[in-house]
Order: sequence, then C-alpha cells, then structure tokens
Amino acid sequence: MILRDYQEAAVCSIFEYFASGKTGNPIVAMPTGTGKSIVLGEFIKRALQTYPGTRVMKLTHVKELIEQNASKLRQLWPEAPLGIYSSGLGSKDQGCPITFGGVASVAKASPAIFGRIDLLLIDECHLVSQKETTMYRVIIDVLKSINLSLKVIGFTATHYRLGHGMLTEDGGIFTDLCFDMTQMTPFNWFLDQGYLARLVPRTTAAEFDLSNVRISGGEYKQDDLQAAVDKNEITYAACRELCQWGQDREHWLIFASGIEHAEHVADCLGSMGIPTTIVHSKMAEQMRDTRIAEFVQGKYRAMINNGILTTGFDFPGIDLIGMLRATLSPGLWVQMLGRGTRPVYASGFDLNNADGRHAAIKHGPKQNCLVLDFAGNTRRLGPINDPVLPRKRGKGKGEAPVKICEACGTYNHASVRFCEGCGTEFVRHLKIGEHAGTDALIATEEVKTEVFKVDRITYSEHRKEGRPSSLQVAYYCGLRMFREWVCFEHEGFAAKRARDWWRGRALCDPPATTARAIELLDTLKEPTHIRVWVKSKYDEILDHDFTGTAFGDHNDPS
Repeated sequence: MILRDYQEAAVCSIFEYFASGKTGNPIVAMPTGTGKSIVLGEFIKRALQTYPGTRVMKLTHVKELIEQNASKLRQLWPEAPLGIYSSGLGSKDQGCPITFGGVASVAKASPAIFGRIDLLLIDECHLVSQKETTMYRVIIDVLKSINLSLKVIGFTATHYRLGHGMLTEDGGIFTDLCFDMTQMTPFNWFLDQGYLARLVPRTTAAEFDLSNVRISGGEYKQDDLQAAVDKNEITYAACRELCQWGQDREHWLIFASGIEHAEHVADCLGSMGIPTTIVHSKMAEQMRDTRIAEFVQGKYRAMINNGILTTGFDFPGIDLIGMLRATLSPGLWVQMLGRGTRPVYASGFDLNNADGRHAAIKHGPKQNCLVLDFAGNTRRLGPINDPVLPRKRGKGKGEAPVKICEACGTYNHASVRFCEGCGTEFVRHLKIGEHAGTDALIATEEVKTEVFKVDRITYSEHRKEGRPSSLQVAYYCGLRMFREWVCFEHEGFAAKRARDWWRGRALCDPPATTARAIELLDTLKEPTHIRVWVKSKYDEILDHDFTGTAFGDHNDPS
C-alpha cells in the first residue's frame, strides 16, 4: 500500500518529534476519513522494523476500532507480530510485540501482565480525561512504573475536550501537536483533492426549543434534553422533513436525544414508509452488531442511534445525517458530522489524482452527505473545520463563525463574501442568526483565483520567536506582491511541502536549513507566472508555472 503524501508526512512527524529531543506525548490530528488507521499502522511497522525489540500497545475504547486498526496493519504488514486483547472480540493474546487492546479489557486484566511496553498508542485520544482515576490514566501509570521511558502518542480528529480546552493544555497527558490537518485550510484541501465528501446543509422548518434545558458539566442534561425534544408534534415535523429532503438518499444516520426519543422517531419514520432500525448504548451487543450489519447491507434505510456511533463507525455510504440531538460539545459535534465525510468512489476511475477522485465521487452512489440540523448545533458550535473550540471552565466562550443572509435566510460561514444559497454579496455588518437554518457545515472562503506574471523574486530568512526559521519568498507582479514561506526546518507536513517545493526548482537535494537554502539560491529555476487564491485577508499562492504555458491563457490583472 502506497501512502498519500500527507499520510507519509504524518508518520514522519512522529519520528521527527522524538528525533528533535522532545520528551513529551504528541498528538496526530487528522479529519475523519483521511486514513488515520493507515498512519497508525505504518508508524508501528516502521518503529519495529527500525528498532527491533520494540514493544507496542495500541488502545481504544470500542472493538470496532480494534478490528479496523488491526486489519489495516495486516494490509500494510502481513507478517506483523500482532495480538489482540479484547473481551468483546473474544481474544486474550499476550506476549506479542504488538498488542491491540480494548481499554476496559486491559484495565480489568491489569496492564502489568503485558510487561515492558515502549510505545503506547491511543486512538480517539480525545476520550482520555485529565482525571487521574480514569482507566487510561491507570494503565499509563502502571506501564510507566515498568518502563520510565514509555512514549504515549495520541490519534484523533478532535484534539480538544469539553470543559478542559485543548488536550495539550497543562494537566493533561498530551503535551504537543506534532501533526494537525483539522483546521480550515488543510480540511478544505482534503475536499479540493477529493479525499473527503462534502457536507450539504438544508434549512429546517422544525427546530427544538432548548430554553428550559439545564446544563451540567458544560453539557445539556440528558433527562431535560429528551423531555424538551421528545414531543409528538416536533417528532412528526422533523420526520416529515427527513422524508422530504431524504427521498433520494439511501443511508440515513440519525442522532436522537435519548432511547425513548429514538424509539418514537423510529415509529414515526416507519409509519411514513421508511424501513428503520434503532441502536443504543444499553442494547445487547449482539443485537446492536446485527442491526448495524443489516443497515450497512441495505435492509434498513434509516438507523437511529443514541449514545453510540459517534466514533468507530466508519460506513462511507452515509449520505444523510439527521441531527435530532443538541450538544454543547464541539468535539462530539465534529465527530458526529464526521460520519458523513467519507467518500464513495465509483470504479473505473484513476484515484491517484484529484480529477479522477472527483469524477469517481460524481459517478458514485454518494456525491455528498446531506445534513439536517434540527438542534441548532452549527449555530452554537460552528462548521466541522472551524468549530468554536472549548475552553477551560471560567474562561468564557467564543462565537460560532456563522452569519445569516438577509435575502434568503441561508446561514453561511463568517468568512464568505457571497451567500452560498443565493449569491447575494454580504455587506460589512451582518447579524448572527437566531434560529435554525442552513448553517455552513464546512467553512469556506470564496475561491477566486488569478494568474499573475512574475517580474521579480526576492528571498530572505524569516524568523518568529519560538519557531524555526523559514525562507520567505516574495513575488513582485506589477503593482502586486505575494509571499510564501518555505519551512525546511519545521516538522511534519510543512517540511514535506518545503522539500517538494525545492525539488520542483533544483536538481540538488533539499537543504536541511534555511541558511543552506539561501546559499543555494543560484541553483533554483524561477517561475514565470503564479496562480493566486485571492482572499479577503491573506492571499495564497496555489501553483507555479515555469514554462509560461502551464496555465493556458493568462489573466494578468496587473
């Protein structure tokens, strides 16, 4: 299996983190659907092949993730010395160099039975609480008592936690982000490259009244929430809209506000002719597994869940998400939305380039995932790639980056210049909406690109306190000037981009430092034109043309 460039960069970022002399516990943050299990498996493979004798334990909270991660490692490395320790999977392997375990099973058995562990990898590490008494913390403490040099590495799509803020803030297990592609720019890059499916919001006429729902520990109280939303008239109205908007959708995943609420929604959808099943946290495991399998196989069109399927459920076919559960947790919100971002590719297309991937999505059974948010989560928490991040208690709250179009009532991300619903240009001051609508579930900026002829290029060293230096490249195009920063001394994806930038311009190997790059500037060929994403704040150079012909007919507004 050949890794994608960003997956390779993610793997390298872990090795680079420890090679730099850092002694903390890093996190790899990647959006759901971008191959986190591949990165995890490849890192394990290289760690054992590079350092024979290394002992690895990978922990997670649900058996589905154990199976998925183990399967991915076996694809990457069929000879992997892998054992599984999970009661749910009926396996209690011990003594293998690599152990994939369930956190509850390992904690119950006592972690000491596994002896010395060198690398502890925690999938979905946002579930690790800062409390000292949790199963994760107990396991870590026991393993560290055996091996003081234990390295703990986290993997997640949401590196923050309600009530605690960022996972890397003081008091937590994790100390640094060694790789992060969950922010707006890299997330949108995944979309542009055809690696993720788009989320499509629609206005909902029905919306929950949460004014009397109490909050405890930063989240809505479960009993109050279910009582507020589990009403016949609201359920009927929401189900009617689900049927209206979902008539061309094949796999509906619906999040309910309680078990009774889930049952009532299922009854209502069933009466409307929609084959529906229910899964919830108190259901017998075998029954739950059977119903999930039947849903995936197409026996049911809709599956309503409560308390599960926020992580570990990776069925790409989900093309409608019905949000009938309100939350104040941005992590939970992003995880729920992430069930719909996996693409489905039609066969017969070249998936090694963006055009091929987009064509495969267009001709496949799922062009996008429709999201109907009856609970106003997007208004409170923001889009999937730009959520309002949780803060420590007592530090206040941010505001969701959304704004309403006064012409059509569509909600948009705060950064866009034109309404995505009707195309109306926004004036300078816009009101944040007060009720549900088409909130922007993926933050975007208007993508307007222009091609500029390059008249002159300058190079200089750029320094920022506390950060490695970088090469600042300035392109002078008539009366305009555009900059880019080439980060040879950084880590992870930034370093990978810097090496690729250099290889596109010089025959010699990429330099390790900015100073060395400046010494070799005379070896570089220079572009004649650049393509620029002209943004409202910071313009971004997207591509370079070294022949004067790559961009076709040039538009040189300068």
